[in-house]
Order: sequence, then structure tokens, then C-alpha cells
Amino acid sequence: MSEPTYSPLGSEYQQAIDAATRRIAPNWPLDRLIAVNPLWQYVDMPFEQATAEVAALGGASSYLPLTEYQRWYQEGKITPDKVLQAAQEYHLHLPLASLESRLFSPRAMPAPWRNLAAWADVDRPRDRMPWHDEVTHQISQFCAAHYQHQRPMLGRAYRSQAPNLYQHWLQVARSDKGLSIILDEPGLSDLFSLLPQQQEALFSLVIEALELTPEQLSYYGQSLLLDINGWASYLSYLRFEATKQGQQQDDLVALLAIKLAWEWVIWQHYARHHGAEFGTLKQGFFQQKQGIAYLLSRHDDDLLHARIWARALELSEQARLQQQLTGAEPARQHQSELQAIFCIDVRSEVYRRALESQSPHIETYGFAGFFGLPIEYEQAGTQLRRPQLPGLLAPAIKVVATQYDNSTLRRDNQQASLKRWGNTATATFSMVESMGWWYAFKLFKQSLGLTANQPPALDGPWQLSQEGKVLSSADQAQLAKGILETMGITNFAPTVLLVGHGSHSCNNLQNAALECGACGGQTGEVNVKVLAQLLNDSEVRQHLAQLGCYIPTGTRFVPALHHTITDEIRCFQALQHETIALWLKQATDLAQRERCQRGIPELAGLPAAERRHALQQRAQDWSQIRPEWGLANNQAFVIAPRRMSRNMNFDGRAFLHDYQWEQDTDFAILERLMTAPMLVTHWINAQYYFSTTDNHKFGSGNKVLHNAVGGHIGLFEGNGGDLRIGLAQQSLHDGRQWMHTPVRLSVYIRAPEHAIADIVARHPILQQLVHHRWLYVFCWQGASLSQLTEAGWETQQSSESTASVAQAS
Repeated sequence: MSEPTYSPLGSEYQQAIDAATRRIAPNWPLDRLIAVNPLWQYVDMPFEQATAEVAALGGASSYLPLTEYQRWYQEGKITPDKVLQAAQEYHLHLPLASLESRLFSPRAMPAPWRNLAAWADVDRPRDRMPWHDEVTHQISQFCAAHYQHQRPMLGRAYRSQAPNLYQHWLQVARSDKGLSIILDEPGLSDLFSLLPQQQEALFSLVIEALELTPEQLSYYGQSLLLDINGWASYLSYLRFEATKQGQQQDDLVALLAIKLAWEWVIWQHYARHHGAEFGTLKQGFFQQKQGIAYLLSRHDDDLLHARIWARALELSEQARLQQQLTGAEPARQHQSELQAIFCIDVRSEVYRRALESQSPHIETYGFAGFFGLPIEYEQAGTQLRRPQLPGLLAPAIKVVATQYDNSTLRRDNQQASLKRWGNTATATFSMVESMGWWYAFKLFKQSLGLTANQPPALDGPWQLSQEGKVLSSADQAQLAKGILETMGITNFAPTVLLVGHGSHSCNNLQNAALECGACGGQTGEVNVKVLAQLLNDSEVRQHLAQLGCYIPTGTRFVPALHHTITDEIRCFQALQHETIALWLKQATDLAQRERCQRGIPELAGLPAAERRHALQQRAQDWSQIRPEWGLANNQAFVIAPRRMSRNMNFDGRAFLHDYQWEQDTDFAILERLMTAPMLVTHWINAQYYFSTTDNHKFGSGNKVLHNAVGGHIGLFEGNGGDLRIGLAQQSLHDGRQWMHTPVRLSVYIRAPEHAIADIVARHPILQQLVHHRWLYVFCWQGASLSQLTEAGWETQQSSESTASVAQAS
């Protein structure tokens, strides 16, 4: 059959397709899973507008149910003065009693946009497979087969010979006669043969059949991609990575073509076989597309109550933190015997306080998690490479161990193969059955804590190269100089710990989400070891001295790793003084006790040795669904000297990065902090926020049902449905209450107002984040605070003055 001719798409329609696909944020695969703001591609519009749009087009919720906020108000977590302030920000000026009455009244959201599959399901008999579910299942299973790397399926022996995604799907759909049977719709399969071979022709066909304007196509396309947001996010990741390499990747456009092809098939099938129902479907869809503006406006209006509650929660949380910031006294400085540099991850805040309490001669510092090294790690003896830096950045330097053990490499490969097998959907039965009593005994030993779960230390020494050229000592010194300047350390203690972090939980497909997001979803082990080698190297130190960075001969940098489940510090080199080992042990006991009181209360009252054993067992337990709480309840990012906050308890809710603006004469360091770590912390905060407000759309559901897709592409909840993104329910809720409070990130910077404002003005992405209220930026100068807004700087009122306003109302 010859291919019908179609008119080429005009530029307006091409732009509409591009606009729809550009709204999908990337989601990284399991082996390098990092936190992402799932609405990252919407930050060019105000937070309120973006959340209304995804509610209208995708049925996604960016706020908790009103009853949650109302309960927190009654419990005092949300305060009356902040409810009044939030209402006024949204131009609602009412006395408190009237406002409470209005905010406690029931409110139902309007129905979101319906795609044709959803319209066809409105009156579909309950005993027949829903169109929407089968379309999602068919596309999702096809994509899993198309993209898997372990064993190419569906006749694709080599990926280089693979057809375009849309063409491959069309080939599979035309040969799948079971679709008519599953849906109980005779004649359905015949329609796939009428679809054009070229995806641009498919777009023309659908535009003509459904009489779509460019604006309607753009919103319709967004809705279709939000409907299969998991796979769309993975294809956005492939596009993102290709763009970093200067390449083009258009599979996201092909996915939209596949969704539109299914819509056209449903449209034609109803026109041919369900005449009466087709009239209703056509009328509903055409009325809807003519009323897009009203649909968006209606959702915008009906979200007002949720916005006020959510903003009042943020203001209440900010007030409690700001009371600490403006009231605490800076700590006195002493001669340092130990300096410990930690990743800014919120979990390190608890441990840092515990360690500092051991002696006034201990200093801790917060530094961006990848320790300033833009590296990718290549495993010795293999071609395996992995990035060890934030996903937004491309690695510039390759590091590889110059010595390795072949037997260790073989063991690691065997363990990796076993792990991949155990992660498949059928492994629950076949793996234990095939491995027999030996594997069952292994699981039993892990459950009792009789086997170690810490991975073997990675080998060194390390060779650094850039574009195929090995870095000289002078090159390494230049790299080290920039890192030391950003750290802000001028006087070095005899021992300096470089502390990365890792989780090392067992049987957890989302384990990378508990590792270091700034290290590309890996532990920070490689980064701290490479940096320690640089700073301990005598030749590098000589070059550093010539560059004005003097490290005393007696100073030794020790790489270490913070095990975030057990709060134990693993040093990869021997410590010179027993006192330091004692400090670390005592800090571990304190940190474990505090963290257990907040998240695992049944362990808090145990003796130290029993608690430590219980936490180690928890990390090794293959059945543990909540190995740790990760970065749950993160709230703020503080960029300031540690002496300003050492007397404060952030309760494990703040990212802490050291910064001395007085030493940063041109504010270049501050600019790096605001354009890199601040974006990473925003992504982490947003991932937890949206995974909490809508776990179905932006989270990954029940961890117990997780199964890996294609080895590491992503995961299913169960054995089908869309690819899941975001965090599991068990990472956010303990079964009784939320462990994460969904508030947007507050960033507190100790630097002059003009310096902060100038940096924001130079970077469009920062302007969008700040002016559109995706995060909040404050200037912190001791007892005073001011907030940067689109209108300029606004001085923050004290909690006492805002409370008096509430009382007067």
C-alpha cells in the first residue's frame, strides 16, 4: 500500500510540538539516580501558574489535601499570623475569623483535561479493559523492550540498526493482533495499518482530523506527555545527555507521535464502530479544546485555598528557622586540632553538631558534595565510566586507578550480575528457587546482620587526565587551588578529614537516591580519595605554594566516608591520633541517638552498642523498606561561615555550605555557589516536595512492588504501567505521619545585598527561580534578614510583630 501524501507541518505547528516536549524534565536512570525538580521545564513561569497548568492538563497536584494543612493549623504547626500574611500575599484581605471560615470550607477541584482515551472511558462498561490503561501499558511495555540494554528484544540485534522510535512502535503495533482481543474491540487492529510511516505525516494527519490550532496542539501535547510522564522524563534525560555532547535526540517527539497515533486510532474506531458514542466523544473533546483558556483559569482560581495554606506553612517554617538565625551568637574560634569537611547534604548537619560537641578544637566545614572535582570515574580494567558530579554538569576530567586486582574485578562483576538478576520482576521466585538453600541462607544471614554490607574500598592511586592528556603536577595544583579557595580554609589543622557520604542499603532499587546527588547518584568515595591524593602530593603542594596557597608540611588530608544509615565514619587511611578516632566514635553515638529519636524511636532508648548493631543490621536487611529517611524534611540552604551557625540546631533540615564573603573580593565564589550547589539543593527540595504532594504523578508508589526495567532504565510499580519517577511513599511517610514537610527551599546567604542581587541579575535561570518563587533567597546579616523579590529587597518582620497583627485581626 502506497504512503498517502501529507502537507509539511508549518513552522507554528513545529513550534507547538517543540513547546510541548520542552515542558518535560529529565529523570536519570537507576544507576545514577539524582534528585530532579519534575517541573524544572516550567520555571520560566511563576510557581502558581505552572502548578495550575499541570493540574489542568495532567491532573497533577502540587499541594497536599486541604485537610492536611487544616490539621497542621489546629496542631500549631501553621500559625494564624502566617495564614493572614499568606492570604494577603494572594490579595485576600479578611479578618482571621472570616478567613478561617473560608479556608475550612470544603472545596472540590474541577476535572482536568481529558485525552481521547479518557473520553472513551467515560461510559465504557466496567467489565472491559479501560482504553487509558491499555494504551499506557502497551506503550510502556514497548518502550521497555526498545530501550533495554541487556538483551535487545523484538528483533533488534544491534541498537545501531534500530528504526526511529515511532516507526519501531508502528511495526510492533501492526503485528500485535492481541490489542483487539484485550480491549474487546473487533477491527481495532486494522486501523494501525492506516497510520503513516513517517511521524511528521502522523502529526499532519491528527492535526487535520481533530482540527487543532497550534496553541491547542501545544496544550494537547503537554497533556499527552504528562499522561505518560515516566517514559517522557526518561526520554527527556536522553535528550539532555545528547545535548551536553552536542548531539540531537528526538525520541521525545516520537513518543508524542505514538500517543497521538493512539488517539487517532481511538477516534477512527469510534467513528466506524460506535456511532452514538462517537458523537458524545467528539462534542466533549471539541468543546474542551475550544475552552482551554477557561480550563486553565478555572484551575488557577480553584487552587487559591491550597496556595494560601501551603504558603502559610512555608512562612511558619521560615519564621521558626529565622528566629534561630537572628538570635544565635557566633561561636568563639579556637586553635584547630581537627578539621572535617563534609558534603552539604542535610544528613551531615546532625553529625557535624555531634562531632563539634566533642571539643572546641574541632572545626567542621560544609562543601559542595562533589568536592569541586568535575570528574568521571573509569573502573580499572574495564570500559565502565560513571560521572561523579551533578547531573547538570559535564565531566571534564577522567580519573582511573593505576593499580587494580583482577580477582576483585571478577568478584565485582559476579555480584553485579547477581544483583541485576535479583532486580527483575520474576526474581522473587526464580532467583531463590534456582540458587537454592545457599541463597536462602545468605538472605537469612543478612537479615541477622551476620554479613557486612559495606562495599570494598576502591583502589588507587589515581591518574587524572583531560582530553587524553595526563594532568601534570602544575595542572593538578591549579585544580586544587580553585577547590581550596571555595572551601575558604586559610589555616590548616594537623589532620583534615575529607568526608563524602554513602548509604549502602540492601535490596533497594532507589539506593542511588540515598547516595550523593552532587556526585551523580554515587557515593563520594572517589572524589574524597582523589582530592586527598592531590592535596597530600608534595609536588602539588610546591606548585600550590607558588600560587599563594600554603599547606603546612605537618598537615595530612584523610579521605573518609559518612555511612548515612549508621552515622559511622569510615576512614580510608589510618588516623595519626587515637583521640580523633575516639571523637568520631562518640560523635557517632550522639548522631545515632538523635536521628533515632526523630525517625526510628524504637531504637533511641537502646544502649549505644545495641543501637549501633541494630542500625548495621537495618542496612543489611534485604526486607527493610525504610533503611533511612534520606533528605526528608529538608528546608533550607545556608551559605555562611560555620562560626555563625555553630550554636544552632538545624534538626537535620539544612544544607550548610561555608562561605566568607570578606575573602571573596569579586564574589566569583558566591556566583559558583549560587549557580551550582544552590540549583542542586533546589532540585533535591523540589523532588521531595512534589513526591509528597502527588506521589502518583511525581513519585514512585509502593517500594515493595518496585521492579527494575531494562537493568537500570527505571522502575515499574508492579510489572506494568508507566515508568515511575521520584521517591517511594516509604521515603516520605512512616505509615502514621509525613516525614517530609513540603515547603519550597529557603536560601540564606551571608553576603552584601548588592552582591547577591547582581549575581541573580546576571543569570536568567536564577531570575526565574527567585522572581517566580520556586525558591526564596534571603540576605542574612546577623540579627537582620531581608528577602530578594522581583521588586527588590524586603526587610523581614520579626515573629513578634507579625503575631501582633494576627491578634489585632
